[in-house]
Amino acid sequence: MTQRSQETVVGRITAVFGIKGWVKVYSYTDPLEGILNYRNWTAVLDGKRIPVKLEEGRRHGPGIVVKLKGVDDRNAAMTYGGADIVVPTEDLPQLPEGEFYWHQLEGLKVETAEGEDLGRVNHMIETGSNDVLVVQSTETSIDQRERLIPYLPDQVVRSVKLSEGLIVVDWDVEF
Repeated sequence: MTQRSQETVVGRITAVFGIKGWVKVYSYTDPLEGILNYRNWTAVLDGKRIPVKLEEGRRHGPGIVVKLKGVDDRNAAMTYGGADIVVPTEDLPQLPEGEFYWHQLEGLKVETAEGEDLGRVNHMIETGSNDVLVVQSTETSIDQRERLIPYLPDQVVRSVKLSEGLIVVDWDVEF
């Protein structure tokens, strides 16, 4: 995913929808319709950044379909296929205390409650029951293993200290 420090990826344009310039969007927001709250997008495809405006959008079956301003036919819509949808992080709503966006957790160092360095959060995945931290080893970690650690606050995740760039987990290093 393409990401800059002041922006985050909120979805991806996956395919065209119909003949009037509509596209299908895979939304990373929760709920899925949350992506429709952002009107000014940047479509990022193969390193190219294209500012686009959301003209209209709605839920369609299990996904989202949108109409981008100035994209009025199927051929024009096809040029956006596979593009990541990026918005400024300042446009994201403020979360309650103790909740975090994925982009805030990615890159943080992960240690056990005993201070053992497990690596850094490379990315996160959604499993349905809970989110999972994908922790990759670093030069200073205790070994060179990749770990999948469930993001379960107060159970596995003991604390998240954004200012220190640290997540403390209650996790057996053998897992």
